[in-house]
Amino acid sequence: MSSSTMTLLSTAADSEKLSSYDINIPYLAVTAEEQARIEGGTQYPLYLPSWDPVWFEPMPPFEFSDPALRADASKATLLRELNAKLIDMTPRMGTIVEGLDLSTLNNAAKDELALLVSERKVVAFPAQGNFLDMGPTAQQQWMNYFGKPNYQPVSGSIKDHPGFHIIHRDGNKEELTSFFSQKTTSCLWHQDVSYERQPPGYVMLGLLEGPKVGGDTVFAATGEAYRRLSPSFQAMINHVKAIHSSANMINHTKALGGLVRKGAVQSVHPLVRVHPVTGERCIFINGEFITGFQGFKQTESKALSDFLLNHIITGHDFQVRVHWQPKTIVIFDNRSTLHSAIVDYFDEENGAKARHIFRLAAMAEVPVPVTD
Repeated sequence: MSSSTMTLLSTAADSEKLSSYDINIPYLAVTAEEQARIEGGTQYPLYLPSWDPVWFEPMPPFEFSDPALRADASKATLLRELNAKLIDMTPRMGTIVEGLDLSTLNNAAKDELALLVSERKVVAFPAQGNFLDMGPTAQQQWMNYFGKPNYQPVSGSIKDHPGFHIIHRDGNKEELTSFFSQKTTSCLWHQDVSYERQPPGYVMLGLLEGPKVGGDTVFAATGEAYRRLSPSFQAMINHVKAIHSSANMINHTKALGGLVRKGAVQSVHPLVRVHPVTGERCIFINGEFITGFQGFKQTESKALSDFLLNHIITGHDFQVRVHWQPKTIVIFDNRSTLHSAIVDYFDEENGAKARHIFRLAAMAEVPVPVTD
């Protein structure tokens, strides 16, 4: 890897040369003075982003067995033995689980949790202080039950724990000003890491600290979005192949002078994928990693992508919005949802209020195509 790849920009003026690819993600290390200020103001210094110059080779193929397929369909362990209370956030998707300590779950309960996530798409677990106190080693081991860990190729992680993708905002006034000088919204609808051969199936987000108001995450159900399309349109897209690539993200990070830990990855996935647990057909599209569709001209790809993304983004009747509280854990199904962070927790004078969150992504199956 070249020395330029490992160089981090040291001034806000340099970082303003390009607006951020995703304003929710910090691509650059802060100055030592800023780091000391942040460390003094957080309850979770262990989870602050580090920028170790490590390099990851491509993920080799692996066997995956979905824990949801082993689950008791009645969820007897969760609902009767552990007496968890389920509260639906909307009729079609999203559930809050109360009275459950994630740190104590046995394998049967984890299987049923995977089934619940597959069915309800987004599941929130409030008041998970015990789980957060386990520390990164135990948290990573817990998440490994749901699939192989993903190592984020750009942005900050935790030292010696590369499976943690750390999103930390506190100030960042110049970066936000630069971003909104070019962009009209912070929203970037995507699945996580869709460019991998075996993208994540289950993804965990853990809020360590956040603003009292703002910083929500919005999810859309892509299975319901598919069902809303006409049979003729469904038939047209059922066998389309989409090209997913991390090249734009990697090149953008290099241009900013940020840290890159992995080369660009490209995969071809079905535009409509079959969920291995529920059997539903889900539109597998996003606004971040797809570069085109096989056999389509650029203008045709853009027209199809714009239509499908607009269909999903404006479908508020198959979306759910997570209002975060500290010590909340959210696990979502990355195969049947799109999501976007909402960066609205800032003002022009001071920049962003503190928001500190980690992500653990469990790599799953190769996306299953429609076969009829």
